Amino acid sequence: MEQRQLGRTGREVSVVGLGTWQLGADWGDVREEDALAVLDAAADAGATFFDTADVYGDGRSEQLIGRFLRERPDAGVFVATKMGRRAEQRPENYTLDNFRAWTDRSRANLGVDTLDLVQLHCPPTPVHSSREVFEALDTLVAEKRIAAYGVSVETCAEALAAIGHPGTASVQIILNPFRLKPLEEVLPAAAEAGVGIIARVPLASGLLSGRYTRETVFAENDHRTFNRRGEAFDQGETFSGVDFATGVEAAAEFADLAPAGATPAQTALRWIVQQPGVSSVIPGARSPEQARANAAAAAGLPALPAATLEAVRDLYDRRIREQVHARW
Repeated sequence: MEQRQLGRTGREVSVVGLGTWQLGADWGDVREEDALAVLDAAADAGATFFDTADVYGDGRSEQLIGRFLRERPDAGVFVATKMGRRAEQRPENYTLDNFRAWTDRSRANLGVDTLDLVQLHCPPTPVHSSREVFEALDTLVAEKRIAAYGVSVETCAEALAAIGHPGTASVQIILNPFRLKPLEEVLPAAAEAGVGIIARVPLASGLLSGRYTRETVFAENDHRTFNRRGEAFDQGETFSGVDFATGVEAAAEFADLAPAGATPAQTALRWIVQQPGVSSVIPGARSPEQARANAAAAAGLPALPAATLEAVRDLYDRRIREQVHARW
């Protein structure tokens, strides 16, 4: 699989990685043996970038990856984790002492001395502009608790603020055919600054797979049930902020754009990979088959033609833009 440099980390990662929110919580139950099978399948398919967070299953996702790293030390996987969401979301909680405690917990969960990349996990907006916060992160690097740091953001404005800090290695942001705003300013600014872009929620919480209908029901402990209106966290994390009925209809139209031999999900991933400045896209997977299919979007699917890229833009403008563009 193609490898790209992840911004200021100086490390190369697979252009399609693996997001592991599903393996921790909020997507229904996943057995440990099934989660480990997903990690194995992703690595075997060429994924060298795993993204996790200390809050996914309150550490379960990190612990599963830690076990994978012990059992497959030669897999060459770069692990990005996140911190901050286990505490009350107030700017004053983003302190060096808390950062040390949070990263110590993640290092123990993952079984490593130095974390490859730590990202602030969608913190309150003022945090992205705080000099003290980024100086604290620089201290973590100096103490060798972490090798590099980045931010995971909800809005383009937050991304642009974070890119302005010289130590920021990467920005993780929602980017998919139902969320095009980052293409306007964030990706160009990141490229100019040498900051990596990690594209998350690439399938709009599964909508872009084309498998759902208006009658689809998700488990009660699945965020696609309990967070449709932002009841638990930012609404944009669920279906990219698009209401479910609209998303289902738009996804059906998107599915018609898939080239012969490709699924709608692979088409969405291929579209993201082609956006200038993207370092890696991190789809989740609940089965080894899904992990292998995701990897094939980069390893086996040709570039989408200009006509398809234009059709995606038209679909967004007609069906999606009004709901999401001004908010995030």
